[in-house]
Amino acid sequence: MRSALLRLRRGTGLPVAFGGLVEGQRQVRIGELTGTGTRALCGLAVSSGNGLGGKAVALSRPCAVTDYHDSRHISHEYDSAVAAEGLRSVLAVPVVVRRRVRGVLYGALRSAQPLGDRTLSAAVAAARDVEQALVVRDEVHELLMAAREPQTGAGPAWEQVREAHGALRELAPRIADPALRAEILAVCGRLASAATLPPGRERSVSLTPREVDVLACVAGGVTNAAAAQRLGLRPETVKGYLRAAMRKLGAHTRLEAVVAARRAGLLP
Repeated sequence: MRSALLRLRRGTGLPVAFGGLVEGQRQVRIGELTGTGTRALCGLAVSSGNGLGGKAVALSRPCAVTDYHDSRHISHEYDSAVAAEGLRSVLAVPVVVRRRVRGVLYGALRSAQPLGDRTLSAAVAAARDVEQALVVRDEVHELLMAAREPQTGAGPAWEQVREAHGALRELAPRIADPALRAEILAVCGRLASAATLPPGRERSVSLTPREVDVLACVAGGVTNAAAAQRLGLRPETVKGYLRAAMRKLGAHTRLEAVVAARRAGLLP
């Protein structure tokens, strides 16, 4: 959310941005602020239909006002908080995932002037960042739920977890948000150990993230050339990571390396 708000400010030129995610029954809790001068908006609970953000939630589309206090197109439950921050022109963009509003991003000026289509488009692009992050987190959550169910490390359900693990390993290096990238890699580690390591037991072998990435591709049956293309590496670099991983795992073949990595809780 915070990185999306910073992008919103850079893309629109608006000095103030804030936002939050939906809690409970379509109520947005403002939890992130940037460019604000007070804490008046922090923690504010915006209900669906109320105020500008609530209108964006109810309609599932962006909304904007040129002068918040005098606008006749919104209700005014939150005027005191908005006035305390000195905001006049405000836009609100809903974060929509699978047709469900999951949050709202706001951008604002301290002067009353129209916010054009270019500004609105940049704000919508920032909201798409949050939507992508939420989609990834939803998928990760579903994978974790699957991994927590009794598994034997085999069968169609676990094969889906393995495929998803490989896809997440490929996706992580392309995520710009370092916090989200670290979260994805942490979940990959939890998925990898779910089938093999009992609670409390630590991994006996340590591989670098790229060595695990290469092994995840190998486990999916791809060639070194295909792994290089997926990971954005040179084929020779992939071979080097694979050799290093095999040496650490005491493996003599690609298959032995995958089996050893699974036993060590490095791959699901």
